[in-house]
Amino acid sequence: MTEANQPGGSVFLVEDEVMIRMMVADMLEELGYRVAAEAGDIVEATRLAGSAEFDVAILDVNVNGKVISPVAEALAARKKPFIFATGYGAQGLPEDFRDRPTLQKPFQMETLAQVLATTLKGVAV
Repeated sequence: MTEANQPGGSVFLVEDEVMIRMMVADMLEELGYRVAAEAGDIVEATRLAGSAEFDVAILDVNVNGKVISPVAEALAARKKPFIFATGYGAQGLPEDFRDRPTLQKPFQMETLAQVLATTLKGVAV
């Protein structure tokens, strides 16, 4: 990582597959981010979306067979930025949120860094 590119901030991570969640958490930490909260199911993710403090969220689109829409709606209501992670492409995204940034699974650390930086740059501080 170059010195000019020093990110940081906290991330809320929603991913139902434990190994993938751990891998993404490791990538985030290596990039200089802190995982503020994480969830592996919609109920916990929805609860955290309404209460946890973080700068940006990364949401798996399909969590244990359920679409992530309630979590995305809670985040949108709080005006929290979020990124979708999906293996399904844009057509798999909740219709109301197809304009949001998306990471196509599987993704590399460089792609994760770019999408996070772009997403956080677009947020008014």
